[in-house]
Amino acid sequence: MSQGIKVIGVLGSPRRHGNTEILLDSFLKGATEAGAETDKIILSKMSYSSCKGCNACHKTGECILKDDVHPVFEQMLSADCLVISSPIYTMGITTELKGFIDRAHYVWVRHYKLNTHPLPPEKKKLHRGYFLSTAGMDRDDVFSTAFPMMTALFNIFGFSYCENILAKDMDGFGGITGNPEILTAAHKSGSNAIKGILAKEPCNTVKKV
Repeated sequence: MSQGIKVIGVLGSPRRHGNTEILLDSFLKGATEAGAETDKIILSKMSYSSCKGCNACHKTGECILKDDVHPVFEQMLSADCLVISSPIYTMGITTELKGFIDRAHYVWVRHYKLNTHPLPPEKKKLHRGYFLSTAGMDRDDVFSTAFPMMTALFNIFGFSYCENILAKDMDGFGGITGNPEILTAAHKSGSNAIKGILAKEPCNTVKKV
């Protein structure tokens, strides 16, 4: 392994082994081949409730709901690279992923309201976040609503939002395997992410593939 570099991939699709998971697997394969330790989190296999909006965490920094999100959030906080993968359903990310992001509010409270778990700026610069997504429609704006949510998620957990790897028109391609170029791009991004972390190169801008 390359100096213990950890990559967490989060699959937001309720469908197993579909377009989005294949895209995520390509990224993780590139990261693994570059020497990283990778782990894939399958949200559809987890049990968690939606945020109740009670704001109890504003006082304690703790969520009153006790379920599967807490250990996963701890994994994400300790990772060097975070990869979020979701298909687009009705012009937005999946219910599974949106609910997961909402539950991270207590982590936001800790970092930005209570300041009990501050993130040093250098950590955010060197920790890399990637968003992978697929969509059936061939529309230029089909991914647009997802970007603000990814920005929020990466900010909460202390990752620079490095890159979007987006595969639209899956209906036209007949699935992700009909677009091998995007799979190659995902694999290359996974490898480059590890190389960048090893070289201590900060990631400051979002690039669209």
